[in-house]
Amino acid sequence: MATSTRCGLVGLELRLPNDEIHVWDAELDVPPTVLGRLEAALSGDERTRADRFFFARDRNRFIAARAILKQLLGRYLGRGPEDFEFGYGPYGKPYLEAKQGLPPIRFNLSHSSGKAVFAFTSGSEVGVDLESVRADFARNEIAEAHFSQRELEELRRLSPSLKPEGFFLCWTRKEAYVKAQGAGLQIPLTSFSVSLTPGQPEELESTDRDRWKIRSFRPAPGYVGAVVAEGKDWNLQRWHWQFSG
Repeated sequence: MATSTRCGLVGLELRLPNDEIHVWDAELDVPPTVLGRLEAALSGDERTRADRFFFARDRNRFIAARAILKQLLGRYLGRGPEDFEFGYGPYGKPYLEAKQGLPPIRFNLSHSSGKAVFAFTSGSEVGVDLESVRADFARNEIAEAHFSQRELEELRRLSPSLKPEGFFLCWTRKEAYVKAQGAGLQIPLTSFSVSLTPGQPEELESTDRDRWKIRSFRPAPGYVGAVVAEGKDWNLQRWHWQFSG
């Protein structure tokens, strides 16, 4: 399944075929003038949530991520942000509240160090995760607490130069799988396994492995991401968001 990378503006009409998963990446540290225009798209409840952040940087990144999500969803739905609302699953996974005439779009998002990714599907459950590759975080004690025995053995076989990337390939694939399930910490991270060797195919070893497919991607130097969605026959299409006045 080929992956293509595209650069698009939110002014484009967006279509989401059943056999595609769309993943957008975006920078969250935007100029103040852009941030002000993005914030105008938020609801009162979303602004209240933004104001709970102690640090201005975290507040601004929340505003940008939520506004970009709503812009993209609006283009897929053919609606304005005021025409749809978010609900939340029992473990916090967001979804579109059912309203007459809305397509069955599912979505998920993740952010790390000022960059965000957004995944969209036509009716299939999906989870996405993004991490910056940090050698200081990729420590043995963290892996031993969260990785399966199979994953630990594969990680130990990597050369020192590949271990940080292998660690975060594993981490993002596991997090994307858990997020796709929508069950939060109810799924122990050690109860399933993913492959993690850089350059090798993505694999999932779980009781429901036939339900899901994993794809990893690199949205920028120093970052790795993973998306997990239902089905086996979908193609990953990648896009880049940039502000359009």
